[in-house]
Amino acid sequence: MPRIPYFDVDTADGKHAEFLAKLGPHLNIYRMLAHSENGLKGFTRMGNALLHRCELDPGLRELAILRVGRLSRAAYEVFQHERIARDAGVAEEKIAALRDLTIEATAFTDQEKAVLRFTDDVVRNVKATDKSFKGVQAFLTPGALVELTLTIGYYMMVCRFLETLGVDGEEGQPEWLKTAKL
Repeated sequence: MPRIPYFDVDTADGKHAEFLAKLGPHLNIYRMLAHSENGLKGFTRMGNALLHRCELDPGLRELAILRVGRLSRAAYEVFQHERIARDAGVAEEKIAALRDLTIEATAFTDQEKAVLRFTDDVVRNVKATDKSFKGVQAFLTPGALVELTLTIGYYMMVCRFLETLGVDGEEGQPEWLKTAKL
């Protein structure tokens, strides 16, 4: 349940209305973000850059995002990115393993496990240990490593935004996920 009302997108005017119209479907997260015109613009620009203009492998990116969502107990984020992960080619068995909070499952490659360990370390400890850093540094370019770290941080922010403001799940979000103790 939202802790503040969603922004009424029909009341937007000028450039704010134009920007909201470009977003397409008005997901609940955008309706909440719309209270801050500049916040919404910055949020979507950064998110789009991470999702569409990075060298980091999309499958690795989505595993990290799903892991952040699970560790943050953010059902909305998990729901949205399970679909995006499938579109990026992440196998259902990997998505299911993350649903169970399992990162050492045999479904994951060594590189995927390294990304998940690094994600855990950054989420839990802010600064990754040398061990988990070296684990991803062994196969990621410096650019991809920067993008992975930015992705983890960005989605930590997203989860905190969603959970703090009580953004409701979208239509089609399974009931178990809406109420799951993630």
